[in-house]
Amino acid sequence: MANQPRSPFLLSPISLALALGTSIAWAQQAPVPPAADAAAPAGDAANADTAAGGAARAHKHKLDVVVVTGNPLSQRELAAPVQALSGDALTLKRGASLGDTLDGLAGVGSTYFGPNSNRPTMRGLDGDRVRMLSNSGASVDASSLSFDHALPVDPLVLTRVEVLRGAAALQYGGNAIGGVVNAIDNRIPRLAQPGLNGVAEVRLGGAASERGGAVVLDGGSNAFAWHVDAADRRADDQRVPRFTSEDGTSTHVRNSDAHGRSGAVGGSLLFSQGYAGVSVEDYHNEYGVTVEPDVRIQMQRQRLATAGEWRDPLPGLARVTWQFASSRYKHQEVEGSGEIGTVFESDGKDGRVEATHAAFQGRWGTVQGVLGWQWEQSDFSALGEEALVPGTRTRGNALFLIEQFKSGPWSLQAGGRAERITVASTGGDQERFGDPMTRRFSPKSLSLSGAYELGHGFSLSSNLSSSQRAPTFYELFANGVHVASGAYEVGDVNLGLERAKAVDLGLHWKQGEAKWSLQVYQTRFSNYIALDASGRDVELVGEDGGTETVPEYLYRGVRARMHGIELEGRQPLPAVAGWGLTLGTTLDLVRGTNRDTGEPLPRLAPVRASLSLQAERGPWLIQAELRGAKRQDRVPALDTPTAGYGILRLNIARHFDIGNLDAMWYLKLDNLVNKLAYNAGSVQTIRELTPLPGRSLFAGLQVKF
Repeated sequence: MANQPRSPFLLSPISLALALGTSIAWAQQAPVPPAADAAAPAGDAANADTAAGGAARAHKHKLDVVVVTGNPLSQRELAAPVQALSGDALTLKRGASLGDTLDGLAGVGSTYFGPNSNRPTMRGLDGDRVRMLSNSGASVDASSLSFDHALPVDPLVLTRVEVLRGAAALQYGGNAIGGVVNAIDNRIPRLAQPGLNGVAEVRLGGAASERGGAVVLDGGSNAFAWHVDAADRRADDQRVPRFTSEDGTSTHVRNSDAHGRSGAVGGSLLFSQGYAGVSVEDYHNEYGVTVEPDVRIQMQRQRLATAGEWRDPLPGLARVTWQFASSRYKHQEVEGSGEIGTVFESDGKDGRVEATHAAFQGRWGTVQGVLGWQWEQSDFSALGEEALVPGTRTRGNALFLIEQFKSGPWSLQAGGRAERITVASTGGDQERFGDPMTRRFSPKSLSLSGAYELGHGFSLSSNLSSSQRAPTFYELFANGVHVASGAYEVGDVNLGLERAKAVDLGLHWKQGEAKWSLQVYQTRFSNYIALDASGRDVELVGEDGGTETVPEYLYRGVRARMHGIELEGRQPLPAVAGWGLTLGTTLDLVRGTNRDTGEPLPRLAPVRASLSLQAERGPWLIQAELRGAKRQDRVPALDTPTAGYGILRLNIARHFDIGNLDAMWYLKLDNLVNKLAYNAGSVQTIRELTPLPGRSLFAGLQVKF
């Protein structure tokens, strides 16, 4: 497994956190108000669920939360297409991975490289075009490099997940043109939490015979808050309906078992106008790689983060927030013989500071804005026989400004971001990767959003953007066999910026608990960095002298277009026999075309739709959902169509009391008719080996205190 972090990794962020916290707390010299009266820091969604313990039980008291992601001005209502999962909804939706947890939300899919490697996709875009965040900070890993690399995120300890799609995501840079996924926990507490609060959960069953559990504890005083969490999950090979592959017929996905575990501690100094905190976390995951039946991945990520907020520090300045993190990621691919084949390592640091000026009331309306700075650096290496990229260094700095104008029913928001990015190869295999080389880029992004309240619950929204993304190190320097995709991939050191212009329009209606939203969007790329087949084959010579031929794929810029529709709805129905009923539906459609060749872009989800009915009565909750996908036959010439499917799911949950504790047990029944189904978003080399899960029963118990 990965080595333990060295002391420099820990000391500098801890020192920074203590210095910031001590100096600010000393400067304030003010008593902290009791937790019941303390104003929640703006955007503090993470504490809303974890702090609701004891008498304030989650199913009896709903706290008003503000969306964090893409909302630096802490608005209660956003025009941008934002989705959030928290509370019971997150508990019942939570899967083995973040991609599995979010799959099925309108516009959100997954790469699904088996049950363990499952990264979210948005509006047909994946990889470095979907920004993965941890508490609004960068998530350092290798998941965008290869489909078989898992995200180092344990959904069991998350309190909230937010998804931001479309042009509004450009606050986080050009590599968020597809969208942003923000995994939120309470590892750096933001509120006073006197006494002891916590959540404990155990989970059993499912298609992978999962055995898992987590404990999350929060406590402290009015001047200090602390957090501890730990989680462990074991799973066997996933059961699926009987299918036929290169191995013959089977009812299990080969080499798909896993064992993941994580732990974290954190604490914050609290003062009357904010907080300053630090956290340390450690995540391990060992799992099988389905495409290689005798290969296992041993992964570890260690992360140390500090964050804080100071409200009203100076006249005219409403808030200053900051966060810094240092992460060390390592995973090694272990052959069946026990030999380590390839070792991937990534050391990354990132920081973000935002200053929000106070609202100015003018003749025509109110103006408020935020100025921010973001800094990132990453050192990556891949050593071994399957290393397809050299060692690299990536450095980035960005300044961004967002201003919002609001007058009556009108709301306008304009934003701009300028970046300086350096990507350098440090050499390695001279024959394949050549001499060290450095590329410098200056991407710029602009966005304009608007919303208008029509009355009677209706509103319109629009988002326009122009974005630029610097190519990644693997798009520039790759030169080797990529086992996960079964191809020889070649980068292009002369690639320029990826450039896109996007627009999305929305019509929304909300009245009481009823809520409907329709979004249409289009993104045009003047330079889309695609991985396309060259039409040539590469002959490889093995250690035993044998040869193997694999297709060659090249990274190159093409013109492309993406467009689609997303519909979400939630409609309460008349009660029946005391049961409160709610109808839910989603529909999404995405089309992507390579405008240079006329071919469809690869790995796009087909038309998908879901229809659900939720019934609530007292402590009982019952959910039935039918989710379907149309046949996907709009595929590139070298891909194959994917059959459509329909899957029926049923959830049953009941809240009850254990003394003064709030508890909930739940049952999840998946794929009730045992339908054989495949994910069209999977890369072709894995799709036929990994059907979606078969019929299964999953049980869990959650206790809050």
